[in-house]
Amino acid sequence: MALILLLSGCGENPKAIQPGQADSSFQRISEDFLTGFLAWRPDGAVSLGFHEYDGKMTDFSKGSLETEINRLRSYKTQLDSLDTLSLSPRVLYDYRILRSGINYELFKFEDFNPYAKNPMQYAGALDVSIYVKRNFAPLEDRVRSIIRIEEKAPELFAAARANLEDSLAEPYIQTAIEVANGAAGFLGGDLLIALKELKNDTLMARFKTANQKAIDEIKGYVAYLKKEKMPKAHNHYGIGPEKFQRMLAVECIHESPEKVLETGLIELKKEQDAFNAAAKIINPNKKPIEVYNDLQKEHPVADSLIPDAKKNLEGIRQYLLDKNIVTMPSEVRVHVQETPEFARATSTASMDTPGPFEKKATEAYYYITPVDPHWTAKQKEDWLSQFNFYTTDIVTIHEVYPGHYTQFLHLNASSAKKIEKIFGSYAYIEGWAHYTEQMMIEEGYGNTGDSVKAAKLHLAQSGDALLRLCRLCVSIKTHCQGISVGEATKFFMDNWHQGNEPSREEALRGTFDPGYCFYSLGKLQILKLRADYKKQEGDSFSLKHFHDLMLDNGMPPIRLLREILLKDSSQWDKIL
Repeated sequence: MALILLLSGCGENPKAIQPGQADSSFQRISEDFLTGFLAWRPDGAVSLGFHEYDGKMTDFSKGSLETEINRLRSYKTQLDSLDTLSLSPRVLYDYRILRSGINYELFKFEDFNPYAKNPMQYAGALDVSIYVKRNFAPLEDRVRSIIRIEEKAPELFAAARANLEDSLAEPYIQTAIEVANGAAGFLGGDLLIALKELKNDTLMARFKTANQKAIDEIKGYVAYLKKEKMPKAHNHYGIGPEKFQRMLAVECIHESPEKVLETGLIELKKEQDAFNAAAKIINPNKKPIEVYNDLQKEHPVADSLIPDAKKNLEGIRQYLLDKNIVTMPSEVRVHVQETPEFARATSTASMDTPGPFEKKATEAYYYITPVDPHWTAKQKEDWLSQFNFYTTDIVTIHEVYPGHYTQFLHLNASSAKKIEKIFGSYAYIEGWAHYTEQMMIEEGYGNTGDSVKAAKLHLAQSGDALLRLCRLCVSIKTHCQGISVGEATKFFMDNWHQGNEPSREEALRGTFDPGYCFYSLGKLQILKLRADYKKQEGDSFSLKHFHDLMLDNGMPPIRLLREILLKDSSQWDKIL
């Protein structure tokens, strides 16, 4: 679908006139901006597929941080000074995505101030996993890149000590210690396993020296956090309603946090009713949570975990084609594999797609972490319960078809420009994957005439939806109403129906990632857009066409997609 003229801001309405010199001015500004943007974030650039940044690491010194924030402000001013009325529709679209991206970066620097407040920013900054996950260069070259990064460890942690405030939030310190310990464990264990094929003894000796120095620096940082920061820790981590409102505005959501919370609580009640109804179909004589626990006992054995997932994956893809749910723009399949040993500590299942600019290591991997043969019988059972037959299908839908992998395929096959492939909306990316879980149930996936089996799949989907809705509510309650981690944990336990440990982990995440509300907010926006588009199209509505339009216009705030899909401009701001 051709792009129509898009608004220059989330709610502004310029008058279109003949495009002129403004297009070339924007292209110059945007290219200059991207050069500096990627240079300051070389790890992100490498993930995107720009390998001229291999072996480089961000300079976190105070001077570098100040320079970057001033650069962001300068480019925001330059964009604001452009005559947006003179931009062509396509360039205006990119203008708005870039402006949104810069606004997010400024929000992060100015409102979160993470380099002063969050020790996690440094705890995981020596992440070199991409150099062993992807074979984009000869192994020796990738090891040289790892060495160059690890040799920056002293500078990294010196900057951390210089930048961090005297008193930090306790959950941030706790999590930073966990992240740092995990990073040290990775460098000292799994990274060595991943590099076992290196045959260059001289290079290996250099690597081991740099690697041990990096491990020592990380351990020193952990000791510093425990000794210097933990005794002074506080629990004032809420960003407050005004900053939360600005976070929503970056996603072009202008409802107040109170209104969003009200919506979240309503949706949570609806989802609980759906959860209970599905459980009643399965077994009306048990409590819904008991039915849910029984469902988790239906899982594959350890040896069939990967084969079963692979078999169902192809069936889900075929269902999309048979039911005309979405275009599949490529025959290239994702590779289903065991999670690499070096990544198993932090992952159950994940989607690893190449960067949109990657030219060599273009394989996509759907990783599933297998059972560790050294675990106890209970540990094995607990792990396999997470891969029960129904939840695994929902995870596959979210991660692969028609979730994140399908997003990736459409983005690569579309006419999306460079800016559209670099900057993505949190609500769009995760909202789409979360939306597909419910959409596939609505479209009859798994309903082959066995009402109990269909209800089990629905129950698994509903359980995941409850988690995301609890995140939405807890995010606002934590950052705008000041509830404690304990109170947030209880909210998850009461409404998500999981135990204390996973609920507390979710509550802790909410203290430093208020944006995890965007899983549900994105899904709700997509459902609203679909309903509005369906009403507009009437008998001509095509779910497949709607989904293709959603996927073929980059990764923008969903508010911008309303302008592309909806003809009535009075509907554009009605996002929820």
